[in-house]
Formats: sequence, structure tokens, C-alpha cells
Amino acid sequence: MSVFRGQFHHTIDEKGRIIFPSKFREIFAEEYDNKLVITTWDQYLIVFPYDEWLVIEEKVAHQSKLRKEIREFQRFFMSGAVDCSIDGQGRVLIPPTFREYAKLEKDIVLVGMQKNIEIWSKDRFTERMKLATSEIDKYADFIADLGI
Repeated sequence: MSVFRGQFHHTIDEKGRIIFPSKFREIFAEEYDNKLVITTWDQYLIVFPYDEWLVIEEKVAHQSKLRKEIREFQRFFMSGAVDCSIDGQGRVLIPPTFREYAKLEKDIVLVGMQKNIEIWSKDRFTERMKLATSEIDKYADFIADLGI
């Protein structure tokens, strides 16, 4: 199974379409029949291959609906998810509500996160990376526990 990795700076066109990097398109074409799911999270969008999304749905389906955090998670993360596909020119149409939520106006960054892809506005991504860089020492124990 291939993984998504790397940062790719792109633009979103006036119709709300983005071109996926060729590395990402190859994985979607070869392993996922160009089918994907997009949803919102923490000021950015998350793209899952359709099959990976089904795994998440299955895990959540087995949780008690009496737990408030499960209902909130479903309401925020899962209820707004949209099935999409990559067109013949390697583009994905981002719904207007998602573009507004993530502030995707022109310059964007696609970030490979192994099993999924994040889509950020360039400005938000730059700010998040500055914050992460300034706080990297907070993660030293976690990184050491990974054996790195």
C-alpha cells in the first residue's frame, strides 16, 4: 500500500477545482479507483481515499450513540463529508462551503499524511508550521518513544 507524503503548493481555480500532484493521482488511480471523501477539520480539509473512509465509518458505527463525544464527532466530522472523484485532468472540485470553511481562495498547500491528505490555505498552513516549529520541543519525548 502506497502512502501520501510531501508538501505541494498549488492554486485553486475560480470554479473551486484543485489539481492533485501526480504522485497523489497515481495512488488514487492505482489503488482507489479515483474515489475519495473530503471533510473538514481544524481549519483545513482532510481527503481520504474512499476505502480508508469506510474503515473510519465502520469504527464509528460500533461506538455507542449515547456518548456525547461520539455524536459531536459524527456531527462535525462525518456528517459533512462529501464523496468526490478525480476527473480526467487530475482535478477535484472542492464544494463552496468547504472552500469557505478552510479559507481556500487562491494559494493552497496539499500535505501528504500517509493515509490521508490535508488541504490548507497557504496562509493558515504557514502559521501552523511556525507554531509547530516553535513548540517542537514539546514533542521530544513522543518522538524519542518512536525510536527516532
